[in-house]
Amino acid sequence: MQSQSFIIQGEAHLEGDITPQGAKNEALQIISACLLTDQPVTLHNVPDILDVQKLLGLIEGLGVEVRRTAPESYIIKAKNIDLDHFASNEYQNNARKIRGSIMLLAPLLARFGKAFIPKPGGDKIGRRRLDTHFLGFKALGAELIIDDTKGQYYLHAKRLKGRYILMDEISVTGSANMIMASVLAEGTTTLYNVACEPYIQQLCKMLVRMGADINGVGSNLLTINGVSSLHGTEHTILPDMIEIGSFIGMGVLTNSPLRIKNCRVDQLGNILPVFKKLGVQMTIENDDILLGDHSHYQIGRFMDDSIMTIYDAPWPGFTPDLMSIILVMSIQAKGSVLIHQKMFESRLFFVDKLIDMGAQIILCDPHRATVIGLNRESQLRGIRMSSPDIRAGVALLIAALSAKGESIINNIHQIDRGYQNIDTRLNALGADIRRIQ
Repeated sequence: MQSQSFIIQGEAHLEGDITPQGAKNEALQIISACLLTDQPVTLHNVPDILDVQKLLGLIEGLGVEVRRTAPESYIIKAKNIDLDHFASNEYQNNARKIRGSIMLLAPLLARFGKAFIPKPGGDKIGRRRLDTHFLGFKALGAELIIDDTKGQYYLHAKRLKGRYILMDEISVTGSANMIMASVLAEGTTTLYNVACEPYIQQLCKMLVRMGADINGVGSNLLTINGVSSLHGTEHTILPDMIEIGSFIGMGVLTNSPLRIKNCRVDQLGNILPVFKKLGVQMTIENDDILLGDHSHYQIGRFMDDSIMTIYDAPWPGFTPDLMSIILVMSIQAKGSVLIHQKMFESRLFFVDKLIDMGAQIILCDPHRATVIGLNRESQLRGIRMSSPDIRAGVALLIAALSAKGESIINNIHQIDRGYQNIDTRLNALGADIRRIQ
């Protein structure tokens, strides 16, 4: 892939309506789950982003029929799977490029009794261990073989057997894998300490429509009675709550009146209340979020008048994927806030670029940063920078749109992995973003 960059003209004023794409994290789980049946599954609101394209390419290489019926709709039929290709160097090399490939393990292991995976790629946001996935598979009766020299994992089991599993961490992808493995396992599986994000709830609801027997959806305790097979279904992916939060942060920092449409506000959990703690004024109209004037916005304080602290936590806590957005949005607020990124140890290292732009931020350690709001008394300045991961990349893009002068962001494939045609969509609102090789 040829490297691309964004050239962004600052002091942008955006105005108009924007509709969030389908949820990236849900899409990767849902596409993987299609391999649990040999019957067609119809998906709608699938985001056209790099990570989804890579995953669809991976399953096509396995022999899965993938037919695009509309810009955001697909029919996926996993009737004929080429397990020899699954173990090939070509598949292994492609699977390394996307962390979501880890979720192909469960459906292939559950349905065919074996699965291969290399160490997957993805964001550079610190250590993201795979123990939870493999401990769960082993608990269900699979044998794990690790080839350290090749960086490959091999799993096999004649048939998985249900049992009680206490998840060792609240991992979204780990929970998705355990759920997908358990629906075809023999007997009853009880999963405790599972993630309960809307993505996981959506996965469970789709599997139930396919014939799975899952109880406790929406909680951290699931009881799954295994079935012998699943059938096809139709599923619509939720709007991406991370993109919704990104648009809120963008509208506030650039003081732009935006209408974010069709947000499924009922599925956003505590995202909107956290933004309101930081002084964001918004109106909910039907299922749209309207942003008004933010020429002045003030960070709140706790009841004892202590400094506001925002931290991430497993759902229904505040999602870690929006911590970068919260941080960059706070730069022009009045007041101070401590951003505590608990779940990943390298996600705050991008703040050195914001400091170079003129932001008042103290990086306390790999997990904590204090933002001292500028209260719009001085502007950020445009610089050249690079996107280290999806969410930091969009935070830098938001900063560049608000800054004085021109900014260049390199390594933008990281942004393209999670945000669909972001430059085209923002230019339609009045931004000036050019994509160059």
